Amino acid sequence: MRRVKNPQGLETAIASFLSHQRTLGRSYTTEEYTLGRLQRFVVEQKADDLTASLYTRWCETQHRISSNTLRGRQSVVRRFCLYRRRHEPRCFVPDPLFARPRPYVEPVLITEVHIARMLEVTDALRASSNSPLRSAVMRIAVVLLYTAGLRRGELVRLRLGDVDARGGVLRICDSKFHRSRLVPLSKDAHGELRHYLVRRLQSSYNQNLDAPLLCNTHGGRCHGYTGAGIAHAIRRLFVQAEVRDNEGRTPRVHDTRHSFALQALIRSYRRGDDVQTQLPKLALYMGHVNILSTAYYLRFVPELAALASRRFGQRFAHLINGGVL
Repeated sequence: MRRVKNPQGLETAIASFLSHQRTLGRSYTTEEYTLGRLQRFVVEQKADDLTASLYTRWCETQHRISSNTLRGRQSVVRRFCLYRRRHEPRCFVPDPLFARPRPYVEPVLITEVHIARMLEVTDALRASSNSPLRSAVMRIAVVLLYTAGLRRGELVRLRLGDVDARGGVLRICDSKFHRSRLVPLSKDAHGELRHYLVRRLQSSYNQNLDAPLLCNTHGGRCHGYTGAGIAHAIRRLFVQAEVRDNEGRTPRVHDTRHSFALQALIRSYRRGDDVQTQLPKLALYMGHVNILSTAYYLRFVPELAALASRRFGQRFAHLINGGVL
């Protein structure tokens, strides 16, 4: 395809596309990152605009990411180009020939034994000049991820003003799908939070309500952790605590959320609850739009299978044994 110099500019077109999508109530943070990388690539190639050959080369630079992630990025670029064509009919639009999707990796389910080992590791972490609260921060991070099922981004975005220390409730603001919610903590998690706040609210750290809950320092100033930073630290804890499944796989950070959902379902079975009525409550707690999103996190593991089988037997064994209703 012949290169067509864009009179509006690729950067301006991207800004217009993002602005349009956000007026529809979408955050488009990931899409902004993808298109920003694409725009910088075009500039680095000293090109006037995006072309078929440039698009192919850009895709080739994405070889280190998974095919599912690449497929998502290619889809974002195509949607952007289709939007742009409304105003610039001659602009390039890639064909919908995306990377082949692959089945998502099964989560590594994390047990209470794993968490106990991780907490032992956090207690042994040494403070540094840039991370004087390192041990306390990592401990409360593990506790909140596992016991409250928080997303990684929700954890790092927590501010002191989002914490009700007396009631043991977290306020999650404007999370995925622009949803906010209140997250009550368990008794033990509440105690861990209060213990952490004793150290976090020392006078040497920023105590403003908009200051980050997970406090790091740089140049003497209090800073919050990034999502990538907390993920790297949690992954190191997995390795140090030897958290692996039977195949030797180490969990992803998001697997703590899978484990939380599954443990909540198991507790519901043990209490004798009507599980079907509990699923909407679990969806609300986790910040899901509906229970279909929650069901994605649930796996039919042996312990859950045994509980479900036992309940089925209690209810219908008399039929199998020749009884009558």
